[in-house]
Amino acid sequence: MIEQDTIRLLRECDAGIRMGIASIEDVEKHAKGEGMKQILSDCREAHEMISEDLQKELSRFQDEGKNPNPIAKGMSWMKTEFKLAMCEKDSTIADLMVDGANMGVKSLSRYLNEYKAASEEAKGIAKRLIAVEDALSADLRAYL
Repeated sequence: MIEQDTIRLLRECDAGIRMGIASIEDVEKHAKGEGMKQILSDCREAHEMISEDLQKELSRFQDEGKNPNPIAKGMSWMKTEFKLAMCEKDSTIADLMVDGANMGVKSLSRYLNEYKAASEEAKGIAKRLIAVEDALSADLRAYL
């Protein structure tokens, strides 16, 4: 049960990280202010660092991880492109990213509670990712 919960939690973290990085990359090119650009860059780097640790854990279990749901990813991309086409401001980026970060915190917290038997390493990765998403949401509130 421990191994199964560990792999499941790691997979969900992997999907979340991939979705987060893709979302950041979708909006980064539209950022205007240096502060916004820095917040997004720092968050992407934090996701990438967590991803490295996550990939090491997944490889221990000979697992390839999990891609985000393609429908969810496509819908997110369409929403981003539509909103930014209508209003290409840092406040629009903040609105989109705060929503995404909050969804990430919510779903990762749910998975953390669902996979209680996961290893402490996997739980630690999930908690780090939740903290990064939570910090992103807090940092971007000033742009709303």
